[in-house]
Amino acid sequence: MDCKKPIVENPQPVVEESIHSNKDPNKQPMAEVSENVEPANKKQQTKKKTEKKVTEPKKKVVPKQVRLMQEALAKLKEEEERQRKEEEERLRREEEERLRQEQLEREAEEARIRRREKKKEIIEQKRREGLPVTRKQKQQAEKLKMFLEQIKRQNQVEEPPQPEVAHESVEENRIDDDKGEPEVVHESEKENFLRSPICCIMGHVDAGKTKLLDCIRGTNVQKGEAGGITQKIGATYLPAENIQERIKELQGADDKKHMKVPGLLLIDTPGHEEFSNLRSRGSSLCDIVVLVVDMMDGLKPQTIESLKLLESRKTKFIVALNKVDRLCGWKPCPNAPIVKAMKQQSQDVKYQFNKKVEEIVTQFMTQGINTKVNLDENKRMRETHSIVPISSKSGEGIPDLLSLMVYWTQKSMAEKLTYSNEVQCTVLEVNYVEGLGTTIDVILVNGVLHRGDQIVVCTSHRTPIVTRIQSLLTPEPMKELCVKGKYQHHSEVRAAQAIKITSPHGFKHAIAGTALYVVGPDDDLEEIKEAAMQDMKSVLENNNKRGSNSSSGDKGVCAQASTQGSLEAMLEFLKVQDIPVSGTGIGPIHEKDVRNASVILAFDVKVTKEAQKLADELGVKIFVGDIIHEVIKAYMKNLKEEKEKELAAVEKEAVFPCVLEILPDHIFHKKDPIIVGVKVLRGTVKVGTPLCIRHQRDFVVVGRVESIMNSNRCVDIANMGEEVCIKIVETNLNQQQVKLKGKDELVSHISRRSIDVLNSYYQNDPSVDWKLVQKFKTIFKIL
Repeated sequence: MDCKKPIVENPQPVVEESIHSNKDPNKQPMAEVSENVEPANKKQQTKKKTEKKVTEPKKKVVPKQVRLMQEALAKLKEEEERQRKEEEERLRREEEERLRQEQLEREAEEARIRRREKKKEIIEQKRREGLPVTRKQKQQAEKLKMFLEQIKRQNQVEEPPQPEVAHESVEENRIDDDKGEPEVVHESEKENFLRSPICCIMGHVDAGKTKLLDCIRGTNVQKGEAGGITQKIGATYLPAENIQERIKELQGADDKKHMKVPGLLLIDTPGHEEFSNLRSRGSSLCDIVVLVVDMMDGLKPQTIESLKLLESRKTKFIVALNKVDRLCGWKPCPNAPIVKAMKQQSQDVKYQFNKKVEEIVTQFMTQGINTKVNLDENKRMRETHSIVPISSKSGEGIPDLLSLMVYWTQKSMAEKLTYSNEVQCTVLEVNYVEGLGTTIDVILVNGVLHRGDQIVVCTSHRTPIVTRIQSLLTPEPMKELCVKGKYQHHSEVRAAQAIKITSPHGFKHAIAGTALYVVGPDDDLEEIKEAAMQDMKSVLENNNKRGSNSSSGDKGVCAQASTQGSLEAMLEFLKVQDIPVSGTGIGPIHEKDVRNASVILAFDVKVTKEAQKLADELGVKIFVGDIIHEVIKAYMKNLKEEKEKELAAVEKEAVFPCVLEILPDHIFHKKDPIIVGVKVLRGTVKVGTPLCIRHQRDFVVVGRVESIMNSNRCVDIANMGEEVCIKIVETNLNQQQVKLKGKDELVSHISRRSIDVLNSYYQNDPSVDWKLVQKFKTIFKIL
């Protein structure tokens, strides 16, 4: 048997194969490779490739979600980088703008400094030349100039050439020699210096202020006002000839008194509490005040307020004791002096009169003011204020009042009433006049205004109004400025006078109570603009004192009035009533006003047809009236009705918190309906309240209270501490296997909705126990 030698395989290729098992199977075996001798550099390249394959990590396959997240992250980084660059750019622009503003402010300040230095140089130059510098010096210089001109005119008087006239002159001089210096010359001299005094009529509502002016003017403005109540500030000019006609009965043939003022300017103010701003504005302009007091009512709140205002400003005043004609048995003496009228009265009327006067004098004394009835001349008017009894209905005492106003002012205020060419003018009212647009009523205290003058008026915006006078309008003599009627056009108006001014662009946003400035040829416009806007500070201070009820957004009402003064009074009344305001306006209501409001309160203004149509389409309510109180009263009534409707709609959802204890032996019926006697431990139970009871760890709804009996009488509500019998319907206790027993507690089942209803409609209701509400929120896990 031939034994064949086993085939022994060469182990070398196996080892080589195992070592290079990771290589591509298509490559030649190691034995073949070893037979071919490779160059040295080839081996080195192969070795480097092998090392490279070992060192380089194998690339992993990235899932799609990871790739999307990486892309999103990259985009986020790009967005952050973009925002960072934008923020840097914004900061750079802001820095540039700040630097530019600082540069402009520096330039403006430098310009102001240059103007001041130039002004100082001019002042120093004037002082060196002996020219007047201050306002007082200018006024004194003007007085001196006018006085010298008057003396010069007197020295230039020539003797009349005709014998007959010469004889009359000799006769005149003989009469004048007996009296001393001729009075006619003295009167002519003074008339050229004095302006008309400004008198403000103040007092409580219904005291008869406007009726007094109607009696003086011979008009009937009071009848034409809504409700017979003044709701605007007005002004009337009384010429000297009209005053002299009214007081001629007081002047005897040998009376040495002569009227030296050209007239009287009377300012009428409303008496309502809300119009305190108008009273303050009127009193700040006046030289003297007539305080009208109702003889039958005495001092009222607005009278006392007016007294405090006058004392704070140290303003002189006369008390007009009105309505003497209401004394029982009074015999009318139309337009007679009060002394003449009193002589015709009976002893009983005189007794009533003296008694009423004593009461009024005592009331003034309680306010720290001394008064005296002016039946004869009051020679101590500086210490004691005169009381002039009058009747604004039949005119008794009116001559006495006018005479006292004229002669007291021209005697004791000659220096204050001295005329000056320097313009002193104040904006009394801002109003809308159909055909003229937004105009301003001004009081020209001193100086002259010309048509075409450039003027500057303060506004509620950052920049004042700079415009030219288009028209200078005044009412007809003895007519009221605020009453619509015919106006007289003037090329110039001299103080003191009430004027309506128009301009090409109107006076929207002008502020009443601020000064009007006239720009002269040598004046610096920028300085005048700065001075005009300084008045805003005092206006803002007054607004802060009165408080604000402004609201932002759509909440609140829009207040619209014919004048700024009326608008201020309306805002004051709304603030007292705690009614928020979202917007204001002056003049008629147009479509743009409707689009920006939900409710409009319109006082003394018209509503255009287009605006009313749009309001009906949008559901905007407009309340229109001629009396502020009636407008707001109508709004409050409508608001109350709307709240009642809303309350009726959500009344069933309002669940008042309560805790009831079932009285032992008072479970009268255990099935539907349940009738039990309970005691109210906390809160309030009402008809319709859903009740529940604690069962194990949860609360189970028992039902709804259908009725409540208290002492055999049906009631709608039971308060804490009361014991009542309740009837519960819509019960499901049998399904829950819950039985009621004595001493069990029933609680009202509240919800998030019921709490919201309580917050909205019953916030101030004392029967809501809010501490119990908070406790129930925790028990019922209400967020």
